[in-house]
Amino acid sequence: MPNDEPLIRPAVPADLEAVAAIYSHYVTGSLATFEEVPPTVPDWERRLADLAGRRLPFLVADVAGQVAGYAYAGPFRPKPAYRHTVEDSIYLAPGSTGRGLGRALLAALLAGCAEAGARQVIAVIADTGETASAALHRRFGFTDAGLLRQVGHKHGRWVDTLLMQRDLSPGTG
Repeated sequence: MPNDEPLIRPAVPADLEAVAAIYSHYVTGSLATFEEVPPTVPDWERRLADLAGRRLPFLVADVAGQVAGYAYAGPFRPKPAYRHTVEDSIYLAPGSTGRGLGRALLAALLAGCAEAGARQVIAVIADTGETASAALHRRFGFTDAGLLRQVGHKHGRWVDTLLMQRDLSPGTG
C-alpha cells in the first residue's frame, strides 16, 4: 500500500494526542463544534475507553503514520431507551480535507455502528453555511430530520444545528 493511501483503523491511546490537536483546532477556531474548551488527552483517553466498553467504533484515518482525521460514534442521549441510537462525529486535520478521508471514515464508522447493534445514527451538524459535512452525510443516505434554530452561541454568533438521520435497520442500507 503506498504511503499516502489512508488506513482506516481503530484508534489506540497513542493516537489521542493527534486527535486532541485536530479537535482543538475546531474548538478554538470554528463553529463546527459548540465546545468552547478543548478536551485534554486524558479526556480523550476516557472517551476512548468508554466507547470501547460500549463496543462503539472510534476510528482514525492514518496517512503515512500520521493521524489525518478521526470518527467515532457515541450515545445519542443517556436515557436507556436511546441505547440503539448513536451520534456520529467526524473531524479531519487541517490540510487533510478534500482527499476522501471523510468518506472513508464515515463508511467504516457506519459499518462499525451496525456491527455494534446501532439501529439509528444521528448527525448533529452546526449550520454555519459550510455544506461539506451535510453533503457527505447525504451521500451515505442520511436524511434531514430537523433544524434547531439559534441553539448555539459561539464566537459572538448564534448558530443553528441541522439534524440528520440514517437508519441502519436490517434491509435499509
